[in-house]
Amino acid sequence: MSTATATNVIIYSTPTCAFCKTEKQYLDHLGVSYIVKDVEEDASAMEELIAKSNQQAVPVTDIDGVIIRGFDRMKIDATLKEKALV
Repeated sequence: MSTATATNVIIYSTPTCAFCKTEKQYLDHLGVSYIVKDVEEDASAMEELIAKSNQQAVPVTDIDGVIIRGFDRMKIDATLKEKALV
């Protein structure tokens, strides 16, 4: 992961979430840096998740202020391109 875009992408996830794991693998494949916030272990991460998405389900991805609920590959791709992160 490069540090240049590390703070532009945040994934709210849990260790047991299969879609979270798949999304992280996908972003790794694209070479996109991201920060993982484990909402099971970190109460403040859960509070952020709820504030940003109005839900507790994961994954939720924050790409430079754009909130994406679930692993929506098309929306992730479009947002990464729009934000010039790929």
